[in-house]
Formats: sequence, C-alpha cells, structure tokens
Amino acid sequence: MLKQIAVLAAVASLLTAPALAQSAGSISTVKTGKSCSGCNLFQAELAYTDGTGMNLSGSRLRQSNLSLVTYNNVNLSGANLSVANLFGARFNRCNFAKANLSNAAAVGTYFGSSNMAGANLSSANLSGANLSLARGLTQSQLNRACGDHSTRLPTGKTIPRCR
Repeated sequence: MLKQIAVLAAVASLLTAPALAQSAGSISTVKTGKSCSGCNLFQAELAYTDGTGMNLSGSRLRQSNLSLVTYNNVNLSGANLSVANLFGARFNRCNFAKANLSNAAAVGTYFGSSNMAGANLSSANLSGANLSLARGLTQSQLNRACGDHSTRLPTGKTIPRCR
C-alpha cells in the first residue's frame, strides 16, 4: 500500500511540475521581433532573424541557433546562451550582463558596444569575433574563452588560442 501511495505521489508531482520544453509560441514571438523575457527558447531555430529593442532577459536560449541574426539594443542580461550557435551574428549595443555564454560558438560574431559585464564566457569560441568596442569585458572573462589571430579585442586585452 505504501508503495502505491509513493508512486501516486511521484506521478502527481510530475503532472504539476512546470514544463521544461521549449514554447513554440515564444519562439514565434521572438522570430517576429517581439520581447519575450524569461521565455524557454531551448534549441530554438532563430537563424537569420532581426530584432531591435527586444527584451530577452532571463530567457533560456541554450543550444539555440542564432547564427547570422542582427540584434540591435536587445536585452539578453541573465539569459542562458550556453552551447548556442552565434556564428556571424551582429549584436550591436546589446546587454549581455551576467548572461551565460559558456561553450557558445561565437565565431565571427560582432559585439559592437555591447555590455559584457559579468558574462560567463567559459569555453566560448570567439575566433574571428569582434569585441573591440565591448564594454565591461575583463581579462578574467577572456582567459576562460578562446579565440584566434583574427579575434578583435579592446586595447590591452588578450585571449588564449583555441585548440
């Protein structure tokens, strides 16, 4: 009897738990350039989209494809962009404060005048990326990432080479 009660309790807790799957509605919202703060955009296909002034703060963009996006003045503070594909993206004046970009592939990405304060760049590939105008970027953050000879950094900053 106790075993049946335990099983029923476990099933009930699963039924009342919040969904962790991506939201097709949220992805459509972002694709049309509208804000979606705190949205679950896990593995979203957002390549080639444009957005200006969107608020995606705190959103889960883990493993999403943002290759070749053009985002201007987009708030990505506290967003989870870990393992995301940011190939060739243009992030002009975006806010990445305390965002998680660990293991992101940001090859050839432009971060013009973006706020990088407190962003987690652990194991991010920044080969060919342009961070020369990025604000709030520290040497400590760059030491955890990697780049190549074409990575552009603020004056006086360096980055380890990718292996």
